[in-house]
Amino acid sequence: MTADGSGGGGTSSEPETSDSLKTFGSVLKALREEARLTQEVFATRVQYSVHYIAKIEQGKRFPPKDLPDRAEVVLGPLAKRVLEAAVKSLTKGAGLASWFKKWAAIEEVAISLYAYECRAIPGLLQPETYIRAISERRLPPLTEDELEQQVIARLERQRLLTERPNTAFSFIIEQALLERGLGGREVTRAVVDRLLEAGAQRNVEIQVMPLYQEDHGGSGGQMYLAETTDHQWIGYFEGHDSSTLLSDPKLASSMLQRYGKMRSQALSCQATVSLLEQMRGAQ
Repeated sequence: MTADGSGGGGTSSEPETSDSLKTFGSVLKALREEARLTQEVFATRVQYSVHYIAKIEQGKRFPPKDLPDRAEVVLGPLAKRVLEAAVKSLTKGAGLASWFKKWAAIEEVAISLYAYECRAIPGLLQPETYIRAISERRLPPLTEDELEQQVIARLERQRLLTERPNTAFSFIIEQALLERGLGGREVTRAVVDRLLEAGAQRNVEIQVMPLYQEDHGGSGGQMYLAETTDHQWIGYFEGHDSSTLLSDPKLASSMLQRYGKMRSQALSCQATVSLLEQMRGAQ
């Protein structure tokens, strides 16, 4: 395979709903009702908001990892085992656009992941408020359920940064994306905080490409690169509800060369932290 393009159009650009999430919600609701607990009482006892528990039971929120443990105290050990089994059946790709799922599967096993973004903050680094700001501005508009599924899916993907400590993550982000102020000041502050938090991890490097840079290797636009377990590189780019995978070694090598050039042109990780802290202080 040299290039694998998956076209958009129709509903292919919309986040897909998850029957497994709905099933998990139904199981939780059945266990709660068997214990004769209202949502309000159950939510208080497991220390989550009523709104959050309601969304989980509706299949509109991915359940937190510690929910089975918290539920055991309220519903008993059998309920915990049932919920743990239900968690294992959840579809990881729920809420992802169909044309994105091939790349999402590659992300799951990559030993190196590189990203250059000139359009939006990379999905793995987006705080929830930013995800919502982008999703709310989608055209054609998303329904409320589609928007929630997209938020769930993107937040779920972000576990890669903590669950894969041996994966090397590198991000180059255009400063203009931070200066744009998408969603307002509070959203921008959340983005800056998220970048500082993620960049503090040993396996994560974040660099900002300054606004003024005469020698810029990213004129070709956004790019993503992944190194597989057998040390092969795969390129990826997307736009307008479509995407393309590039596994031809020559094409992937060209992208890798451009990415390496941009790493030398962007601010260092330390200089990036200084810029982000300065921006946070100005918010």
